[in-house]
Amino acid sequence: RVAGTTFTRFMSTNLEADVVIIGGGPGGYVAAIKAGQLGLKAVCVEGRGALGGTCLNVGCIPSKALLHTSHQFHDAKTHFDSVGIEVGEVKLNLEKMMKQKSDAVSGLTKGIEGLFKKNKVDYVQGWGKFLDKNTIEATGADGAKTIIKTKNTIIATGSDPVELPFMKFNDDGAKTCVSSTGALDLPKVPKKMAIIGGGVIGLELGSVWGRLGAEVTVIEFMDRICPTMDKELITAFQRCLKKTLKFNFKLETKVKAADVRDDGVTLTLEKNGKEDVFDCDVALVSVGRRPKTENVGLEAAEN
Repeated sequence: RVAGTTFTRFMSTNLEADVVIIGGGPGGYVAAIKAGQLGLKAVCVEGRGALGGTCLNVGCIPSKALLHTSHQFHDAKTHFDSVGIEVGEVKLNLEKMMKQKSDAVSGLTKGIEGLFKKNKVDYVQGWGKFLDKNTIEATGADGAKTIIKTKNTIIATGSDPVELPFMKFNDDGAKTCVSSTGALDLPKVPKKMAIIGGGVIGLELGSVWGRLGAEVTVIEFMDRICPTMDKELITAFQRCLKKTLKFNFKLETKVKAADVRDDGVTLTLEKNGKEDVFDCDVALVSVGRRPKTENVGLEAAEN
């Protein structure tokens, strides 16, 4: 066996390791590379099909790519002419913009695979779980299983977006009620977009679609956006979003219910005991993230 191998076998495979890392995100792949550099036999198990975790695949990197390109579009649309730059009619090619985002992600994930090979880290493509504290089973997309005997295990499984109980995500369907993942891949610019939760993730993605032409309304339960951040800073930030992107804000407002359809979402809101109805084409639910620990077999790790 050559160290630094990617395993995608069609049959059961058995491996041995000094350390297994479950999860190939920024925590997991960095730990795996460091283990390899220290001379340990390291195996990284990742089921997504690409290394980099949420950050690289459906988080920081694609969102920053869209922030950059949407900012360029917005500048060309609204500011160039005023400073003497004449470019004619500015048109949006959303499909091409999304391809640029995907290309950026693809290039970086392949770079991590290269670092694995350089540092002799084995990469097993599959979802990992404990069979016991020294045995990890990785199940690939084709159902093939890899059994890994290990002396140590690092759990780096990351997090998932939090769903509201009455607003199930349809990221893989109509994309009218989306998580941050779905908001990175909308098929068209919505006319009206609701951001439920005034934190940094929702405001970031709202900025992308606001720059591309959506009318964005932020619905926040607290009395200000980004409530854990410096108040003076956030006041200036909110003023900027209102002025430059025409954001609307509904603060101290609770989302009580939602009618999620293939053609849009109707929200039932409550403020100061009074209910109101708000219609939008797309609702982005951005109320936080939770640890991703289901199906890891944590109970078996105690044996």
